[in-house]
Amino acid sequence: MAGSGGEVARFSVWDYVVFAGIVLLAAGIGLFQAIRGRKETSSAEFLLGGRQMTAVPVAMSLTASFMSGITVIGTPAEAYKFGTPFWLFAFSYAIMSTISAEIFVPLFYRLGITSTYEYLEMRFNKLIRVIGTTMYIVQTALYTGMVIYAPALALNQITGLDLWGVLVATGAVCIIYCTLGGLKAVIWTDVFQMVIMLSGFVAVITRGAILQGGLGKIWNDSYNGERLNTFDFDTDPLRRHTFWTIVFGGSLMWVSMYAINQSQVQRYISCRTMTHAKMSLYVNMVGLWVTVSLAMLSGLTMYSIYKNCDPFINNDVGSSDQLLPYLVMDILAEFPGVPGLFVAAAYSGTLSTVSSSINALVAVTVEDFVKPLWPTMTEKQASWLNMGMSVFFGAVCIAMAAVASLMGSVLQAALSIFGMISGPLLGLFLMGMFFRCANSTGGLSGLIIGLILTLWVGIGAQVYPPLPTKTRPLPLSVAGCVSDINITTTAAAWTSPALVTSQPSTERPALADSWYSVSYLYFCPIGTLTTMITGLIISAITGGCKQEKIRPELLISKRDLICFGCSRNDDENPKSELTEKVGGDHLYGLDNPYFIDKEYKLKEKEIDKISKF
Repeated sequence: MAGSGGEVARFSVWDYVVFAGIVLLAAGIGLFQAIRGRKETSSAEFLLGGRQMTAVPVAMSLTASFMSGITVIGTPAEAYKFGTPFWLFAFSYAIMSTISAEIFVPLFYRLGITSTYEYLEMRFNKLIRVIGTTMYIVQTALYTGMVIYAPALALNQITGLDLWGVLVATGAVCIIYCTLGGLKAVIWTDVFQMVIMLSGFVAVITRGAILQGGLGKIWNDSYNGERLNTFDFDTDPLRRHTFWTIVFGGSLMWVSMYAINQSQVQRYISCRTMTHAKMSLYVNMVGLWVTVSLAMLSGLTMYSIYKNCDPFINNDVGSSDQLLPYLVMDILAEFPGVPGLFVAAAYSGTLSTVSSSINALVAVTVEDFVKPLWPTMTEKQASWLNMGMSVFFGAVCIAMAAVASLMGSVLQAALSIFGMISGPLLGLFLMGMFFRCANSTGGLSGLIIGLILTLWVGIGAQVYPPLPTKTRPLPLSVAGCVSDINITTTAAAWTSPALVTSQPSTERPALADSWYSVSYLYFCPIGTLTTMITGLIISAITGGCKQEKIRPELLISKRDLICFGCSRNDDENPKSELTEKVGGDHLYGLDNPYFIDKEYKLKEKEIDKISKF
């Protein structure tokens, strides 16, 4: 019986059929796009979809890329254990979308770049570009390994699916359609996977509401269980989730994910016009709101059902990441195929993130490392290289899954990785975009100092996790469980801040309860601000930009900040001979320098005129 603890059903034949069918259908969509575009073999077509994408599919792909299996499993567990402060990320998503669309899109779009880190060479030097690309590759490989491993482990322990069999199958499916179809295959597969992920949440919420007597009962249970105390204005930086850590720290962290992360930038610069690129980020914002809301409601539904019999304390699950799969098998097993739908939802998130990562890793490797060393590479050679690199990075991501087993709670660990590595990179980009006086020496020094600082606090937090007095898990009960159990300190470790007094202070260094206990959401601001401040100081000491000529298009202008709708869209552009040639059946905007510069090689004066527009 739901909510009373004990063993739950395992996968049925129909669950396997539904799960396999959805995963194969997702792969089929990717392969269809590969076959459909088989005549287009250029590197631009493979990595950027020919820069012909429109806002809505790109927006859904943006959402699916970071709403991974970690989100499907980890976010409801967050609401179950800590309540709804995580919902405040809705503010962070809005801030992130505005900053990315109105500051970063105009810059990257007018430069017509493929790799985000091309900008670093344009603004600073080749060495900084190589370091930035290397940092991105390490971060993405770690994150992707976690995305593959964590959901697979949780689902394996609850449903009985073979762990490494599913891991290898996941990687193989992604490798196939990424290798054959490129970015178009990734984006259109993400659209389908996004629908499946949301369907999984809806199934859990609907069935839970029926069992509990309506959403009102779930809401009342959550209120009585202190799960709805969303707004906490405590300014203590050691508190894990408060209004300030989420809105300030979380906004910067998400900006680092969307504004400079190759996986995301590669999507919106694939749009046919800047208007489509900006709109994709705003539609993505709505998608993130919907996804986090459904995830939070799933967690509250889980709390309403298990408020009197916590599966963790009752030893029914081994970690918080197994809670939602346990709930699914508990309340949906009587409906053949529905648990399979949920598992497919979790794996759809995994597939979307892994495929996005593979495609982005190929892009930065080819653009930042291979092309400078092989300038005479033909389009056919580039096509084979892209496919070969897709296979290679797919294998790397599978191999990195083993490292992910050491990272602890999947949701927090995943976000911590971005804070530690993307924070300093974001500071470097902002310094180059806004400060003409920033030079290469300052940029490199600031990046290294910022990275050292964030790695110090981030690794320290993994070794010495913050105590419950700062993370503040909410209380749970086992009073309603069917069987009697002996509640030990394991239960206290889950729920009780009082356990802190029983731990000898000698086991933790002095920094453990101060510096290492800083909220993981502040890792990114620490890295960003440190990089900018130290970089600007060192730039000033070393002469600023006196010896360096800075191209004006590499800096953010007033027009970029105040012109929210000044990019031409398809309807605003007159149908000219150029747009007919570039677009064929479509009418591409004149604000896309890629088609003008790369395809038609207009005179430099005309290119400058269009860029200034």
